[in-house]
Amino acid sequence: MPNGADTHCPYCALQCAMTLTPAASAAGAVPAPTAEPASPATPAVPLEVSGRDFPTNRGGLCRKGWTSASLLRHNGRVTEPMLKGSDGVHQPISWDQALMLIAAAVKDTQEQYGNDAVGVFGGGGLTNEKAYLLGKFARLALRTSRIDYNGRFCMSSAAAAGNRAFGVDRGLPFPVTDLDSASVILLLGSNVAETMPPFVQHLQGARDAGGLIVVDPRRSATAAFTGDGGGLHLQPTPGTDLALILGITHVVVHEGLADADYIEANTRGYASVARSLAPFWPERVQSITGVPATLIRDTARRLAQGARGGGSYILSGRGVEQHVDGTDTATAAINLSLILGLPGSTRSGYGTLTGQGNGQGGREHGQKADQLPGYRKITDPAARAHVARVWGVDESLIPGAGLPAVELLKSLGQPDGVRCLFVHGANVAVSAPDASAVIKGLRSLDFLVVCDFFMSETAVEADLVLPVTQWAEEEGTLTNLEGRVIRRRRALTPPPGVRSELWLMARLAELLEAPSTFSDDPETVFEELRLASAGGLADYSGIDYAMLDRGDAAYWPFPVGSTGTPRLFTDGFAHADGRAVLVPVTPSKRALRSFADDSLALATGRLLEHYQSGAQTRRVSELMASQPQARLLIHPATAAAKGIADGDYATVTNERGEVLCRAELSNSVRTDTVFLPFHFPGQESANRLTEAATDPISGMPEFKTSRVWVRRAVSTQVSAAPTAVPAGGLPLHVKEAS
Repeated sequence: MPNGADTHCPYCALQCAMTLTPAASAAGAVPAPTAEPASPATPAVPLEVSGRDFPTNRGGLCRKGWTSASLLRHNGRVTEPMLKGSDGVHQPISWDQALMLIAAAVKDTQEQYGNDAVGVFGGGGLTNEKAYLLGKFARLALRTSRIDYNGRFCMSSAAAAGNRAFGVDRGLPFPVTDLDSASVILLLGSNVAETMPPFVQHLQGARDAGGLIVVDPRRSATAAFTGDGGGLHLQPTPGTDLALILGITHVVVHEGLADADYIEANTRGYASVARSLAPFWPERVQSITGVPATLIRDTARRLAQGARGGGSYILSGRGVEQHVDGTDTATAAINLSLILGLPGSTRSGYGTLTGQGNGQGGREHGQKADQLPGYRKITDPAARAHVARVWGVDESLIPGAGLPAVELLKSLGQPDGVRCLFVHGANVAVSAPDASAVIKGLRSLDFLVVCDFFMSETAVEADLVLPVTQWAEEEGTLTNLEGRVIRRRRALTPPPGVRSELWLMARLAELLEAPSTFSDDPETVFEELRLASAGGLADYSGIDYAMLDRGDAAYWPFPVGSTGTPRLFTDGFAHADGRAVLVPVTPSKRALRSFADDSLALATGRLLEHYQSGAQTRRVSELMASQPQARLLIHPATAAAKGIADGDYATVTNERGEVLCRAELSNSVRTDTVFLPFHFPGQESANRLTEAATDPISGMPEFKTSRVWVRRAVSTQVSAAPTAVPAGGLPLHVKEAS
């Protein structure tokens, strides 16, 4: 587009709309983007970002969105394939050399160890086209079942609960603007004021009605939004969310607040769920969670009143889902919503807030260990037959289910595990639980290939780093948190030497003599995705680029001949009998454990300025100036008992590792809890401490409640706050207090 490109932010699943415009030159002229590759003699034009009106953001952007274009020509960009030498230093090689090395590594590994010795780890930020082709590439070109992605760390518990209850998983089964008119919104474990700030405007109506209810152990920015009569903040002991939701549901049932007609007409399993609630009367739940029984009753009554009046919504986030009982906790929230009669209503509902930019689409089209395109199960014979026909191969060539992410990473370098790994769009050295063990696994591999824009912490470990296009340099589609498919448009030519991952997979498929076809054209890939998804739960067959370019709203399922589905469940649920399934759940012994000694519960989460592992945002000077380091939030009383003053360095330890960072005294956390952001590497890496224990249903790791010990540390030499990504971790020359 000569005057700029209308596209969407590269970060969270809100997918705020923006326009990228070439910045004016010194002479005032605005050069047009070109389809030809940039060259050193004709440097690429910098881009200016402006917000664009769209239902999710209405023209607004957060700090990350406003600064997103600064990374497109960052001087740390990888622009050539980089091969690690025997000295551990990466040196540039040609693309022909890189492709031949990869093909040889794959063939040698599989000849020696078998097909599943090659693995793929994908990302929730990949376009639909790249996620789709990556799944196909893994199964047909690499001939491996060992593929999964970082969405397993984000949406897997909510997805498993949604599939179990509704028969389908779509984060928000309604447009986000439906929230605007709600009188009551229960927000479970999500700090949207910092993770997706433009979303807060959709909570304003409930806040104005005094009906915003936030469940969070921390007094987050979102929880603070309930102040001044805006609603309620429920502050449970970490890990007790499931008991709290059961307590709220107990009140709904035993005070006669349930929607009996809705339950009778639309659900099955109510009687067993009602019986299972008997032990969770409010006073007992208060003893488990620390939330006063009066607030538990008040929450239940407000939700029921809203359901009968202005509308009630229940929204869940990672805070209640990133646990070993995360699927059951999300299920309890769904049970509560069904008993109140919320799903399928035009003014009430249940939803879960997708985090990553394409966290929704990324889990629909084949990069999960157990899925094929269209949200089909890889174990379903009919699904396998359909996809095999689209791919033009015999169904026997499609491997079976692989390993979920944590198990996949645990297998790295093991005798029967993955020996050669491809990483696309993920930084597992920082983002995975028990990160030190993951790094050890990466180092034990025979060959590690990482596709990235920068030398991330995972790329540093790679044998070969491949430079790939960034968001504003590529065409494609994504699916936002509402299940709405949107267009990503190219506004800038990539630097010389940078290639699309579609190009990479197409070339490697040729070298590996893969069956089927692999195109490097995004629209061609999308056309194949449409066919592969047809008839599946996530049916995109009625969507095309022309429709999206016109700005048509396209919510899946969107079969050919339909107008899409902005609101699910208005005509029933996706089970064969059209009913939702109520499933009884109860807290595990682990969830109800208490830490009796001087240990604390560690909760992890995000900061306003940073995103995911920080591999991108830690390279933005404006964001790093605001949040240059990880800080341990600790209650003043807890800190005083441990001799820690505001700004002191503290060590945070457990059996998995140690973190060293500055302490920040804050009344926003409970006295039994500390909080660390997970965006930072090295000595500040929160995931050195998190446990690789997982939910038995979803494979979700236990990110939110780790047992730790905190002590004061003494700094003997404190470096100035950095303005760029630290080379070796922060801080330097710090030792523990004696």
